[in-house]
Amino acid sequence: MLTKVAPTVRQRATSLLRTIQNHSGACPCHACQSGHFGSALDAVRKLASAPPQKEYAFELAASNIRYGNGVTREVGMDFKNLGAKKVAVFTDKTILNLDPMKNAIAALEAEGVQYEIYSDVRVEPKDGAVKDAIAWAKRTAPDAYLAVGGGSVMDTCKIASLYESYPDADFLDFVNAPLGKGRPIDKKLKPLIAVPTTAGTGSETTGTAIFDLVSAKAKTGIAHRALKPLLGIVDPINTRSMPSQVKSSSGLDVLCHSLESWTAIPYYERVPRPTNPLLRPAYQGANPISDVFSFEALRMTVKYLPRTVKDPEDTEAQEKMLLAATLAGVGFGNAGVHLCHGLSYPISGMNKGYKHAGYAVDHPIIPHGVSVAVTAPQVFRFTGPTNPDRHLQAAEVFGADISNAKAESAGEILGEAVQKFLIGLGDQPRGISDLGFTKEDIPALVDGAMPQNRVLMLAPNFQHDDERKREDLAKILEASLTY
Repeated sequence: MLTKVAPTVRQRATSLLRTIQNHSGACPCHACQSGHFGSALDAVRKLASAPPQKEYAFELAASNIRYGNGVTREVGMDFKNLGAKKVAVFTDKTILNLDPMKNAIAALEAEGVQYEIYSDVRVEPKDGAVKDAIAWAKRTAPDAYLAVGGGSVMDTCKIASLYESYPDADFLDFVNAPLGKGRPIDKKLKPLIAVPTTAGTGSETTGTAIFDLVSAKAKTGIAHRALKPLLGIVDPINTRSMPSQVKSSSGLDVLCHSLESWTAIPYYERVPRPTNPLLRPAYQGANPISDVFSFEALRMTVKYLPRTVKDPEDTEAQEKMLLAATLAGVGFGNAGVHLCHGLSYPISGMNKGYKHAGYAVDHPIIPHGVSVAVTAPQVFRFTGPTNPDRHLQAAEVFGADISNAKAESAGEILGEAVQKFLIGLGDQPRGISDLGFTKEDIPALVDGAMPQNRVLMLAPNFQHDDERKREDLAKILEASLTY
């Protein structure tokens, strides 16, 4: 049975406008005189040029989550239950020889599940590394995927799975616009189970995958609900091998995920309203469901992150941070992030040679959590005027006294609270100058941030023309040189 799809108001107006313009001398409805014809033409033109409608709905999408000490040993049964005959296992060179990977492989072998391992995932991957993973997945042709590692492993696995299912797609087809074509994913992908080994990205819950696009000197990625794993195996035991610096930097990602999604524009302020639910973005703006996850993740991070950094034996704090990362993943995976992340992409992509301590890699690296947090104090000073109540509620979580706070001071209060928290963690860059950037680099960093429309559009106090946006980004970066 065929179903007629109702055209949008703009489509109807455009169609009517074409009809009128092509008609030689009369209104197509009543053959009215030219005066009436001109009025009708003006009315239709006005309708066709009407501003896009605001969103009116939001959707919640997240992976199934299994949480508990030791649940990695169940992953073999999960793939057997799925009927998987060959599993592609993604990891990196470090995790390959650690307990999380050993336990996952033992679980597969216990159930007789066949597998092949791809261990060449790069931490903070560039597009070339991602393309290598895609090529391997196409050659391997598995019927299911397993990712064991941090956000880079999970994101690389997601992208490899996507392009293996679309073998004829160009690499930029699904990459977020305007750097890529932003093509929607219109088929079901093969099942993917994600086992995080860091407490940071929340990638086990989301349909987002990030990488460096070298030609643009910035991070970008792919975001679509179809990318989210079928199941996230959230096993606190798997995070115990993290070095202190990795705990700190990955925890900063949780901090910014929760704060940015909590302060993002409301979902009903986002434009345009999609013409089809398939086109509704993964990042939709703050909404009543994401708020619950984001705010609880913020409370847990403020309480437990300092403990995980200062005491490697504090297993309770490690378990809570892993749970906070997952909660924040559900929150930002539906609400989205904004300026901290938008600015972080060029900061990482234009790294001049900075190598963060504690990372076992042979190349310069600005960890993602570091790149997002380094501008956070100034970002929330900037966004404060748009929603003082939310900023003050967040500041109170950090311990700020808001009993007599004025609305116009909300941004400064939260910015100061975030800054104090970052300094208290210790061994973190105090501004982008510690990463090697100078005032002369700011125009290039702004150029790198401007294409990140997917996240910038969700930033409060940022709904202006491009020239004003560039000015605002430059001011935030200049104020973030040092603190």
